[in-house]
Amino acid sequence: GVWDRFEDIDFSTLPDRFVLKTTNGGGGGGVVICRDKKNLDKASAAERLNTSLKTSIYKHLKEWPYKNVKPRILAEEFKVDESGELRDYKFYCFNGEPKVFLVASERFSRHRTYFDYFDMDGNNLPFTQGGKNNPVTPQLPSTFEEMKKIAKKLSQGIPHVRIDLYSVDEKVYFGEFTFFDSSGFEKFTPNEWDEVFGGWIQLPILYF
Repeated sequence: GVWDRFEDIDFSTLPDRFVLKTTNGGGGGGVVICRDKKNLDKASAAERLNTSLKTSIYKHLKEWPYKNVKPRILAEEFKVDESGELRDYKFYCFNGEPKVFLVASERFSRHRTYFDYFDMDGNNLPFTQGGKNNPVTPQLPSTFEEMKKIAKKLSQGIPHVRIDLYSVDEKVYFGEFTFFDSSGFEKFTPNEWDEVFGGWIQLPILYF
């Protein structure tokens, strides 16, 4: 479903589990995860979503794709993977070549986020960004090779983009194209990885 206002949502038409999010939101700020409709705190959900509807990512963070997005509320299917949550698999791609991917785990389950980075052979890399490493290194999904192919195909001809994917029941789901990872502000720890990522970006030569 899609609505202009929270008050327009007919909850009787929604299943027991679902996700609400705003079209103009980013970074999870405009997301409400409902695991049991009977126990949904509608007042809290309304406050969160209405705040997001009034927020401009373009105005505050200068992410230009959000400039002309009409603020609305979407309802999407609730999904979990074999871990019991929905892990994000984020592929950092440079001109059609995935170089590094991130597994973001426990984003909405325990009020903390684990960020674990890997090379394209599945080897854990010694850095993080905006989060801690998971004490238990995440296992790669069975769809990992398919994910790499999808990320490679979707990122063709783009100097840099992050392709976000999910793996549920042996199927790969597309999340989004992210052109501004953490709005361009989050630093890597240790910081030498900022230079590594920057060195992968080859901008096209423009002739006027």
